Amino acid sequence: MSTSYAKIEGGGSLLLAWQIKNKKVLIVGGGNVAAQRIVSVKIGDADVTVVSPKDGLIPEVEDRIAQGEVHWLNRRFRDDDVEAMDMVLTAMDDHKESLRIGRLCRRLRIPVNVADVPDMCDFYFMSQHRDGPLQIAVSTNGRGPKLANMIRSEVIQSLPPQAGDMVYYMGILRSKVREWEPEISQSSKRMRWVTQLCEAWGLHGMGKWASAAAKDPALVDRLKPFYDSNDIPTLEMIL
Repeated sequence: MSTSYAKIEGGGSLLLAWQIKNKKVLIVGGGNVAAQRIVSVKIGDADVTVVSPKDGLIPEVEDRIAQGEVHWLNRRFRDDDVEAMDMVLTAMDDHKESLRIGRLCRRLRIPVNVADVPDMCDFYFMSQHRDGPLQIAVSTNGRGPKLANMIRSEVIQSLPPQAGDMVYYMGILRSKVREWEPEISQSSKRMRWVTQLCEAWGLHGMGKWASAAAKDPALVDRLKPFYDSNDIPTLEMIL
């Protein structure tokens, strides 16, 4: 008996939330693109080093160096700069040198992004929205960065205003549920109950709950009797 499954459409990217906390990231260049890259990787708490002569730094990058947010090598790139690096990002005007650095990283199996050269990128930077623990990203796989920004804006407008708080308090609720019933054997029950709660209240209901929980954290614990009895309360029963 044969089973028909949906055809897998290739040509995309593997979208991941890459955990780079304390990972060593090298950024080659000190201009506007470098400034954007610094923000992108520091959001993930990476250990960032910028290599660029002083005359190649824009004020924003200079300020981040002065504040100690990134390390700085005041010179041009050297091949041994990539040693012990977990990620390399080129953000410079010298196209030939950028390609050379990209090829070097490929040989050494170091993930690399060469600005504005999609074929030399092991990964792309997506158009992002950040609201506390909530991160939303849109990728066009290097084909249309401006279009990605436009799509992201449309998506953001559809979210409830408390979206970030909603994610934050959902994380607290999940931790509480694990405290209420920590046995591994109950993991399916925990997941099912939290899922059913989200579906019953919907995004806007979860947003109202999160706004109220921000003022009264005890609202999270008010859900425990319903979890214990495996019931899903209405939002009105909690608020």
